[in-house]
Amino acid sequence: MNRTATPFVSFLIEKGVISQDDLEKISSSNGAHKDIPSEEVLIASGLVTENKLQSCIKEFYGVPIATQDDFPKEPVLINHLSFQFMKESKFVPARLSENELTVIMNNPSDFYTIDAIRLATGYPIRVLYGKEERITWTIEQHYGSGATSMEKIIEDMEGVPEYRIEDEENIDHLRDMASEGPVIRLVNLIITRGIELRASDIHFEPFEEQFSVRYRIDGVLHNVESPPKRLQAAIASRIKIMSKMNIAERRLPQDGRIMLRVKGKEIDFRVSSIPTIYGESIVLRILDKESIVLDIEKIGFPEDTLISFNHLIQSPHGIILVTGPTGSGKTTTLYCALEKINSPEKKIITVEDPVEYQLKGINQIHVKPSIGLTFANALRSIVRQDPDVILIGEIRDAETAEIAIHSALTGHLVLSTLHTNDAPSAITRLIDMGMEDYLLSSTIIGILAQRLVRVACPHCRKPYSPDPAILKEMKSEEKRTAVFEVRGCEKCSNTGYWGRAGIFEFLEITDSIRKLILEKKDSTLIKEIARKNGMRTLREDGWLKVKQGMTTISEVLRVTQEEEII
Repeated sequence: MNRTATPFVSFLIEKGVISQDDLEKISSSNGAHKDIPSEEVLIASGLVTENKLQSCIKEFYGVPIATQDDFPKEPVLINHLSFQFMKESKFVPARLSENELTVIMNNPSDFYTIDAIRLATGYPIRVLYGKEERITWTIEQHYGSGATSMEKIIEDMEGVPEYRIEDEENIDHLRDMASEGPVIRLVNLIITRGIELRASDIHFEPFEEQFSVRYRIDGVLHNVESPPKRLQAAIASRIKIMSKMNIAERRLPQDGRIMLRVKGKEIDFRVSSIPTIYGESIVLRILDKESIVLDIEKIGFPEDTLISFNHLIQSPHGIILVTGPTGSGKTTTLYCALEKINSPEKKIITVEDPVEYQLKGINQIHVKPSIGLTFANALRSIVRQDPDVILIGEIRDAETAEIAIHSALTGHLVLSTLHTNDAPSAITRLIDMGMEDYLLSSTIIGILAQRLVRVACPHCRKPYSPDPAILKEMKSEEKRTAVFEVRGCEKCSNTGYWGRAGIFEFLEITDSIRKLILEKKDSTLIKEIARKNGMRTLREDGWLKVKQGMTTISEVLRVTQEEEII
């Protein structure tokens, strides 16, 4: 039977590696439906050695051949690449690094698929050749039934009706649907994958035509494989049942908690639900007690800053503020401080919204404004509890600020947070709230501004030569500075980073700073004098971390965007 050879097989015939008669024999013995003999069949036939075949593959396709190490050990976080698309087109994403996506394909001359991947992801594509069997196995392991995949679970949920926002759904039916086995497995899969990928938050977001799932890993959101829009109601209801929310209420925001044992670890989830025009948006904050680091020596303090900060938190009275935006690690730093000073001789009380982690030997209060237990009301009561140290989750208003100042004046050490960009701005923020300058100068003893930078993955970072302008700002000479950039590898889920560390700006309130506060000087002048006295800005501390190889230039610039180049 005459068969049409593929371009690669024709190439093998032209090179004299195999003959047309060989092709006919191989194809016939391999089954009537087979037009293309696989690598294994060609090698098993004895007509060509593996080395010769690989040499021909490399010459014909003009791309490298994927090695064992090139195949991903974990699924690569790329949106818009479905299980079905990968399986039909015989490719698997290998890694994402330097803004380039590497894929392993069985047919590297399939330019239609390469263009489709480029359009779907927005990344330049680098192609490696891989055996079809290995590609198929990898797809199944990471995205298919071999990994209890989302695709497989969704196949079992064909009976779930399509979600329509305008429908007034039957609550009993919704509860029954959320209790179905496939729905439970799907939600458990999304949560488990989030924990495996070290996510701090899982976002379930409804849009007009899709229901999106995103993981926040090391402070940055990543799109991941998402369930179809029609399962939105079932998934939202399942999470609300798990967190003991009211599934009948879809018009108002709700909060809840979930306690789960995942892979042998007790993990607490804080759940928030808000109504949007396309359904309920739900966020799970993952609070893994075992993974949190509450050792002040390990969160990234430079040695001189650590010595000064440790000295201040031993003070018998005064106010210490930690400033920065949401998600900059302020609460963790304060918890580290409490762990450092916690002892049987001290009574420590915290007022938080919410209590993030439970600390042994410390009295923690969770404020509930809905029943009148506000920060201010709780603080008025706890000063009668004879505390030595008070932690206020956040100074949000003038009333809370006044109580904090009064507590410090009456012999308590007060620790709290404030939302400002840098340390000197905290003083002007409190003055804007109506606090008297003489009270601030006599109570505030230190202000710590901080950000979190992602730590460069030690397995895939590599040295490079940065822009001379950046080196000038870093006050470094290129020959003496080891600056790294990241590539992405299976160890770090192709993000290039693993974990986070703090960068700090520590303003100790000295006599010269107190004088400026009493003179109502603005934060710019306070910062200028503080820098002359030895204070490092956030960006300057970030440059120290870059020089140590801990993080990258792009990370420091990302988290200190508000700072002008000095």
